[in-house]
Amino acid sequence: MTLPASPIRLYRYALSGHAHRVELFLSLLRLPFEKVDVDLKGGAHKSPEFLSKNAFGQVPVIEDGDVTLADSNAILVYLATRYDPSGRWLPRDPVAAAHVQRWLSVAAGQLVAGPAAARAASVFGRKLDVEQAKGIAAQLFAVIDQHLANQRFLAGDEPTLADIAIYTYTAHAPEGGVSLDPYGNLRAWLARVEALPGFVPMKKALS
Repeated sequence: MTLPASPIRLYRYALSGHAHRVELFLSLLRLPFEKVDVDLKGGAHKSPEFLSKNAFGQVPVIEDGDVTLADSNAILVYLATRYDPSGRWLPRDPVAAAHVQRWLSVAAGQLVAGPAAARAASVFGRKLDVEQAKGIAAQLFAVIDQHLANQRFLAGDEPTLADIAIYTYTAHAPEGGVSLDPYGNLRAWLARVEALPGFVPMKKALS
């Protein structure tokens, strides 16, 4: 694997699950990187300097040499394509790649609308329909739990980007009042992700 010429710069917020999935993947790939904390409370993500990196004013953003890239799932795909020649994390096989893409879509859909939204209401005081978010989370976790009944990871028996994209907001769902107790297969999967060499946790928002 070819390493970057200089450390990748990761613009992040410590309590952002989207940013954490990129930090986690960088760590799993053992790529050199430096974290740049963006003061969201202070509005740094709306500054002209940051908007020049991501016009949507959102973290994460990475800078890898002359490449500046936003959107967590896009960043995961970029890192896997550029720095994982084995194809372990993003398979080259069309069917296997499609299975991974399915979960990236879930990460941008039901995961955000469910457990991530419930957590945003609890941790950040976002005004939204919390009960609806919890209902979406429960439905999603029931599907994932059943899906994991006969396989170790989301897209098969080896970890892929699917697991990285889904992990953080699932693991931190209790911060939004969503219990993981009913989902034994899901909790076993979380433990398998956390046992991967290079795993780094996200800071807990609530003690």
